[in-house]
Amino acid sequence: MFTGIIKDVGRIVERRDVGGDRRFTIRGEALDLGQYPIGASVAVNGVCLTVVDRTPRAFVADVSSETLRVTTFGSLGEGDRVNIEPALRMGDSLDGHWVTGHVDGVGHVRSVEPAARSQIYRIEVPRELAKYVAKKGSIAVDGTSLTVNEVDGALFTVTIIPHTQTATIIGSYAVATAVNIEVDIVARYMERLRQSSNGSA
Repeated sequence: MFTGIIKDVGRIVERRDVGGDRRFTIRGEALDLGQYPIGASVAVNGVCLTVVDRTPRAFVADVSSETLRVTTFGSLGEGDRVNIEPALRMGDSLDGHWVTGHVDGVGHVRSVEPAARSQIYRIEVPRELAKYVAKKGSIAVDGTSLTVNEVDGALFTVTIIPHTQTATIIGSYAVATAVNIEVDIVARYMERLRQSSNGSA
């Protein structure tokens, strides 16, 4: 489990194909990622990965062909910057919202507009996810916990303050950038309850 509060921006230092899957080595800038034990969970761009090996200050993770297909990991390569959040530990502060690390789909940035010192990003999500996005609700974009400003069909806007622009990879987004989307887990459960009450479970 994660909170969507990014702890570091790292880089992919190695990418190689292994038996139909892909193995990534990811190094942090501020965090010593080599400290996490094998089997630990680390969210990278919002995708929960399992540590399978370690090197000094880096960790290695296998990404399945399915995850490559349904997330932006299929297009990531060596040198690309990524958001990093280690798994939540007992006693950690819950500053964002509950994030599982299970990406629901890939969205795309449709516009970027300045707003004083901040930036307003307009992002389009797959149509099937639009019903889970609500004004003033929470959403995770590349693993970053954000508050939705406005919703217009499958489009939503978020305001990114200067700190978030520099503390995550969001500051590098441009029009057409693909991003991993995880909708609020509460919205998911509410939809499931609604289906059950309507007898469609």
